[in-house]
Amino acid sequence: MSETPVSGGPVDEHLIADLAAASRILANQGVVDGFGHVSMRHPHHPNRYLMSRSKAPALVTPEDIIEYDLESVPVNANGRASFLERFIHSEIYKARPDVCSVVHSHSPSVVPFGLVRIKMQAMFHNAAFLAKEPAVFDISEKFGATDMLVGNTDKGQALAEVMGPKDVVMMRAHGSVACGPTLQTAVFRAVYTEVNARIQHMAQALSQGLPLAALSEEEGALADAVNQNAGMRAWDLWRAQVRAEVNW
Repeated sequence: MSETPVSGGPVDEHLIADLAAASRILANQGVVDGFGHVSMRHPHHPNRYLMSRSKAPALVTPEDIIEYDLESVPVNANGRASFLERFIHSEIYKARPDVCSVVHSHSPSVVPFGLVRIKMQAMFHNAAFLAKEPAVFDISEKFGATDMLVGNTDKGQALAEVMGPKDVVMMRAHGSVACGPTLQTAVFRAVYTEVNARIQHMAQALSQGLPLAALSEEEGALADAVNQNAGMRAWDLWRAQVRAEVNW
């Protein structure tokens, strides 16, 4: 049995509330349903991260947040169950010091892009981060037939390797992962990956096989730099909507 790791220290209650709110925001925006999760790197200890206990995202409260080390061992579970796929988060945090938040979802418009040879492209400026073409993680390439879940360190590491320096990775026959330097950015990217997927489905149908006038990688970099600040407008709206539902 793993020894309980030492905590990275107390975290401001407002940050904990924002992390809980992020779960509800993703549910409100149709990115997650009864499944999926969002995490945040500990603000004072880069080798710790925070994520809800195993619970439907729309029901998460600040009291559900658990601290983990980067082996995904809980610091303060206190009898609360953990998500099986928490290794997605810990292995990305190990591989990517620039990442401070990770979202895993099965948003329905995105799933097809892990199944077909058509690549997801950045359809509009809010999805500029997708101009760095997302990779596709096929768990069977390294692990053969599985239950499709990233349920241990080895599988999490393999996913992080395929993701590389990109902001989004597709997961064949499963879902996707979005990440960012802040909680707000990761949520923004998860939401707009789903929105972008819906737009691309429509654009592909209209194009009749002709190329799409998607953002170039250079355009994507320029627009994404703007979105780092402008995206807070969306967060402020979504966070206010959660505050209207709950008193935190």
